[in-house]
Amino acid sequence: MLETLIAIFLIYTLIKIYVSFLQIRFVSIEKNQKPILMNEQNYIKAANYAIAKEKLEIASSLVDMVMVLVWFLGGLALLQSLVNFESEVISATVFMLGFMAVSYLVGLPFNIYKTFRLDAKFGFNNTTPKLFIIDQIKSIGLFLIFGSAIIATLSFIIHSFALWWVYGFFFMFGVVVLINMIYPTFIAPIFNKFTPLENKELSNAIESMMQRVGFHSQGVFIQDASKRDSRLNAYFGGLGKSKRVVLFDTLVQKLSQRELLAVFGHELGHFKHGDLFKNILLVGVLLFVIFAIFGNLPHLLFEQLGVEKNSATVLALIVLLSNVVSFIFMPIFSLFSRNNEYAADKFGSELVDKKALGDALVKLVDENKSFPKAHPLYIFFYYSHPPVLERLKELEYDIN
Repeated sequence: MLETLIAIFLIYTLIKIYVSFLQIRFVSIEKNQKPILMNEQNYIKAANYAIAKEKLEIASSLVDMVMVLVWFLGGLALLQSLVNFESEVISATVFMLGFMAVSYLVGLPFNIYKTFRLDAKFGFNNTTPKLFIIDQIKSIGLFLIFGSAIIATLSFIIHSFALWWVYGFFFMFGVVVLINMIYPTFIAPIFNKFTPLENKELSNAIESMMQRVGFHSQGVFIQDASKRDSRLNAYFGGLGKSKRVVLFDTLVQKLSQRELLAVFGHELGHFKHGDLFKNILLVGVLLFVIFAIFGNLPHLLFEQLGVEKNSATVLALIVLLSNVVSFIFMPIFSLFSRNNEYAADKFGSELVDKKALGDALVKLVDENKSFPKAHPLYIFFYYSHPPVLERLKELEYDIN
């Protein structure tokens, strides 16, 4: 059984690396072709950034594979031997905090390198070392408070019920819904400052658009994203009364008012089509599959790992192997997401106009140095948004 799991994870890693290699080769060839959507300098820069990111992803995948082997071939057993409390819940919580701490420390160099070397090299990073450290402390603090509570509750459920995976699924699905409700008003403000949109003309135009589609929210807010990153973005988040539309300050600085309204119309399209609820439902399906699989693992596997089958080791296996299950579902999720984006584009273009949305998309590609082409298999797995050239084609936008 253990050999099978290792083989599955190895295949998963090799597929990821193979897709990354295909993307690197594809972009390396395409960057020497005639530039589109941006000038030659930015086109080559975007290509080089895409290649550099994939190389870093390959290195990260290899380290992940090594860590899985370390945990499987004695790491879990060693950690379990070091954690021995009378309470099952306390033991599982301490065990998982130690497990997650190791994972965090292993991944930290990649995070630092991407932020201060890779992103800085290509002109994206605005994060200072002080801000980076503060962000890490805040993230760790949130995890210690809320992560510990989630781990403790799951441990109690696993320890107390024969069909724990059913109850565990409902609990985690509730956590997902709760996070979506509180993220815009509680979690995000811990890291960023959000201010109401002050441009009265733009604000009135947005209010008019919201009334037309029946969108009621806390309003439109500007996020001070530029203190960390120069890229442009916008998103719609929250449930119920916590709903809000967030525009990055970088987006407001770079786009014209008409283009901003088109982007906002796109976000309203997601609301009108219930895309957030659809995404939560898809996450629920994935969670159910994960809990169904890991709720029925045989005792033989734990014997081969040299550990006792308890809530701690079950949770550790879920964390270690859920990415494999997610990767299998990723093409399905990406397909749904791409269809949602096409529909949101159509809605936004009808609410404002096609050209304004097309102009905004071109600026987003240029400012974010997003290489406009990708290998089909890479798109199949990873593109939650349609390729920009396809989006522009649907909008009947002239790219020449």
